[in-house]
Amino acid sequence: MAIFITGLADITPQLIQEPHSGIHSAPYGKAQGNMKLSFSKMHGLGNDFMVINAVSQAVSLTPQLISHWANRKTGIGFDQLLLVEPTTDAEFDFNYRIFNADGSEVGQCGNGARCLARFIADEKLSLKKQLRVRTLSSALTLTLQDDGQVSVDMGIPQFAPNQVPFVAEDQLLTYDLRLEQTTVSIGALSLGNPHAVLLVDSVDHAPVAEWGPQIESHARFPQRANVGFMQILTAQHIQLRVYERGAGETLACGSGACAAVVYGRLRQQLDKDVTVSLLGGDLHIHWDHPTDAVIMTGPAVIVYKGILEYDPRLQSST
Repeated sequence: MAIFITGLADITPQLIQEPHSGIHSAPYGKAQGNMKLSFSKMHGLGNDFMVINAVSQAVSLTPQLISHWANRKTGIGFDQLLLVEPTTDAEFDFNYRIFNADGSEVGQCGNGARCLARFIADEKLSLKKQLRVRTLSSALTLTLQDDGQVSVDMGIPQFAPNQVPFVAEDQLLTYDLRLEQTTVSIGALSLGNPHAVLLVDSVDHAPVAEWGPQIESHARFPQRANVGFMQILTAQHIQLRVYERGAGETLACGSGACAAVVYGRLRQQLDKDVTVSLLGGDLHIHWDHPTDAVIMTGPAVIVYKGILEYDPRLQSST
């Protein structure tokens, strides 16, 4: 496999040799010889993505391939891989598929949604300023703002344990969760993916590396969970670190930022407009009422564009 890096004004295009992976793209019948696949490397506040246009090129992925490519030493390196696909549903403009670094497919990624909107515009797949996309578990409205920011309608939060999903007899604002050596109090909710939110005195000293994986894979979260550690600074400003399922701690998590604000609002500690400061930068979250959708606004950046050249005959059969 070879990766050609393009679209960088200050870097000479280069060829990076890598071991072959198992990707296959063959839009016209049986593949002969090497194939090429274009992609963009993007990030939203440091939460980084490999984004692929599956509208005008055929794409076939395996979990093993995605995991290999996500490796920051032997692959491209990313938190999630995003696909934009055509749809036959007149209500939507595109399908939006999200794969974690471990190859598992998930139903939501807010930072990725912002990057997807920017990617669609950059690839000229649509001229619309507002797009409707469907994920594995939700429907999103993406709006390109005139200042380059992207707003995402993240949908209405779900709190019923069977909708998160979270194992509990009754719906509560806060649940006690037993870990290996302690018990923590969390909020549990869904924004198309499961979230646990903890209040901490300081994000700098929060035990993210210790508690994050224990909560992410806890038996009471049958689909695992994203874990947010929230420090409330004022009613309009919080700090947040997030341990994402299938990816570990990331520099930013859009849906995690939304979940934290929702939980803080339910606890009557936050206003309806909140700045969320993550390791990678700030997001603006708006949520007024439990029956309203959460609106997230933030940046989306194209880092570079690339073309993958690979031999499809080397694709794994698994």
